[in-house]
Amino acid sequence: MKFKYLIFLPLALFFFFSCQKNEVSKVTIKQNLLVDLSKLNNEIILFQKLTTNNSSEKEIIEQFKKSRLSYKKVEWAIEYFIPETARFMNGPALDEMELEENKSFEPHGFQVMEELIYPKYEVSSKEELNREIAIFLSNIKQVKSNFEVITISDDYVLDALRENIVRVIALGITGFDSPILQSSIPETAESLMAIPSCLETINSNSKIVKDLKKITLEAKKYCAENNNFNSFNRAIFITKYLNPISRKIKEFQTEEKIKTVNKNSPLKATITTLFDKDAFNVNAFVISDDYKFSTEKAILGEKLFYDKSLSKNNNRNCATCHHPEKAFTDGLKTNVSLTGINLARNTPTLTYASLQNAQFWDMRQLDLEKQSVDVIQNKDEMHGSMEEIHAKISQNEGYKKLFKKAFPKTLKPEPWQIQNALASYIRSLNALDSRFDEYMRGNENSLTAQEINGMNLFMGKAKCATCHFTPLFNGTVPPSYSKTEHEVIGTPNEISGKRLSLDVGRYLYNKMPQLVGAFKTPTVRNVAKTAPYMHNGVFTTLEEVVDFYNKGGGKGLGYEVDNQTLPFDELKLTKKEERDLVAFMKTLTDKKYQ
Repeated sequence: MKFKYLIFLPLALFFFFSCQKNEVSKVTIKQNLLVDLSKLNNEIILFQKLTTNNSSEKEIIEQFKKSRLSYKKVEWAIEYFIPETARFMNGPALDEMELEENKSFEPHGFQVMEELIYPKYEVSSKEELNREIAIFLSNIKQVKSNFEVITISDDYVLDALRENIVRVIALGITGFDSPILQSSIPETAESLMAIPSCLETINSNSKIVKDLKKITLEAKKYCAENNNFNSFNRAIFITKYLNPISRKIKEFQTEEKIKTVNKNSPLKATITTLFDKDAFNVNAFVISDDYKFSTEKAILGEKLFYDKSLSKNNNRNCATCHHPEKAFTDGLKTNVSLTGINLARNTPTLTYASLQNAQFWDMRQLDLEKQSVDVIQNKDEMHGSMEEIHAKISQNEGYKKLFKKAFPKTLKPEPWQIQNALASYIRSLNALDSRFDEYMRGNENSLTAQEINGMNLFMGKAKCATCHFTPLFNGTVPPSYSKTEHEVIGTPNEISGKRLSLDVGRYLYNKMPQLVGAFKTPTVRNVAKTAPYMHNGVFTTLEEVVDFYNKGGGKGLGYEVDNQTLPFDELKLTKKEERDLVAFMKTLTDKKYQ
């Protein structure tokens, strides 16, 4: 019997220590986070001492940079697990708005501090800067308290790290969170180093982790050797480093049999890279399961889209204003009413409209179902009646068959299903098959040198990607892609630039001064087919659009736009850079429109 115990004892010890190892691994990630948060706290305290003691501008800025680098080590976890606090640690230096309640909250964090110390630090800003530092220290304390009590499982760690790659691509290397100081490139390196460190705690013997260490070190070296923000080659960095890192994370998940986090997010948790053809989920923006996309619904919706009986006089359908060959725009400066009068706004593209949570230029509707009713019942557009349309369709045998296929659980067509079918057709218009997409998926020959340079400008010096986020190139904010932004850019009323557009935009529905002249950020995808541009169609060419932004928008042109969210300093793009930028935007055209 004693011999048997000796045989089983090593096995028992093996299983005991294996379980202990798994528990320790999970604790280690948390412990590492808490240690790094303490280091961040110490860096901020040192920053506070320098500002309090009136140290030199150089010392203050250098310590600020060190503090940001320290934050980047823990950003992956703070942004994922405690996003409400993260917004006030490294969010945009713009008021946070709750439009439903017409309330706004002043911004806090690194980007606010950045504006106070750079490009020139004045001692007069000391009090305000120290107030921001105190708030930041309080937020660190709150974050530490949260991490001390929450459980961080392996599946959520992988999901957080995957999101962090997206953050680096769409917000990091674009300069979104360091718009003035432009310290994004060295910070990117710090963000990436957290990946192998975390995965090593899950399985330190994994070959994939060793491969990840090698790639991330190479990426860090590339950042160190190419640390100039304006000349940094984002095309190379994404395709040679970030996409391979993302693929390795997926491989590791498969190897370790770690489950995928189940969440209803526009960006699927199952992605291999951000540029997968099926990376985005249109169902993330539907209001319930009954409204989910299906091919049968889209087929029905397409028939409805071209049916003139949806309008009052049976003389206009959806395609009247959304021409398929023009990427579902109409080519007009502004739309034309049923009576031939020019309306106030340009017809936006329907392509990729489903990958945003706000419709119309003024964002007055939150989903495509409500958008369709708004247009159909608008007296200037279709002047139809949903009740009359429903009655017609209910008596049409052809429609009844299509409705039965699209909605098999219902006995007869219902009004909401008309809306849902139209919306489903629009949800089918996201091809994601442009030459840019091909390049990001490995076809290096799909873009020319000029177009690649244009891409680097778009995501760098020209600052386009800080509002038109990669890869949707609209205002839907990464890495969750669940909220769509508006911007105030100071659009002129006419090309000569003598006065501002009188259209108040979002302010019409939310009477907040920050929203005067605010409009949804549209997608740049298919932009070569959707001229003219802006909410009022004021610009007829992409060259005119680039020139407007190059000069700093409305405020840069000398207009009074106190609430302009677009940076109003000149971009100082050369004529060649402007041409390259336009060349890149033309690569975003879907195959069917090429």
